[in-house]
Amino acid sequence: MQTPAQTQQVPAQSGAAAPKPARPPAPKVPPEFDALPIWKMDAEKLVAMVKDPKSTVFQKAIACKKLSIVGGREAVQPMAALLSDPHLGCYARFGMEPNPDPSVDDAFRAALPKLKGKLQMGVIHSIGFRKDPKAVSALGKLIHDSDPEIAGAAAASVGMIGGLQAGKVLEAALKSTKAPVFPVVARACLLCAESLMTSHRARALEIYNGLTSHSMPEPVRLAALRVLNATGPAPEYTKKWPAPTGAAADADTSGFLGRKPQK
Repeated sequence: MQTPAQTQQVPAQSGAAAPKPARPPAPKVPPEFDALPIWKMDAEKLVAMVKDPKSTVFQKAIACKKLSIVGGREAVQPMAALLSDPHLGCYARFGMEPNPDPSVDDAFRAALPKLKGKLQMGVIHSIGFRKDPKAVSALGKLIHDSDPEIAGAAAASVGMIGGLQAGKVLEAALKSTKAPVFPVVARACLLCAESLMTSHRARALEIYNGLTSHSMPEPVRLAALRVLNATGPAPEYTKKWPAPTGAAADADTSGFLGRKPQK
């Protein structure tokens, strides 16, 4: 007996396959949003585009991104001028951060007290990314900012920079900050201590020891204890290990059990 599915009529098939529908043409990128021509420019033209007041936000944004790869000293100040722009500040930082020229650090430090809110926070993160030790003092003051996000960002940045001065600033902040900034400062101390292990081991261990206090966030305290346990002196064993006895020990010729192999 056939099922209802089997009794359905199968439509007749023609010899030729049905043609596939034509693929619609790819949409064209509007000229004002075409990044490819900008991406092909050399550094000189890119800098000129960033400087040009007639350039659009899109053009300047793409120019800054490309300058992160090809930009030199001449690109620093034109991008630094955009750090206060609410739309282009992040693109300017993106273009400046990988630039090896020291003037980038000077520009970030100069912009730090002039900015507020998210723009200032972005520059704080960029300073930490570049590990600029000259900014530690200014960042240390911002750890006590009334905005906890700015304060936390400053503490994290100091921890990323590391060094002896950073350790002092963060240890002082541990005594004067409260939640929600205090846990960030504690984690920054942990990071700073790690950076000191190769150059100032004794100082690093001192910071780790302070982070084992029960007043510290538990993850920080446990991490510090783990480091101290791993770097502490090995215990001295006063008791000698007793050599095994018995038939199995007598038969052993490997020397592993402390017996000299019999010749």
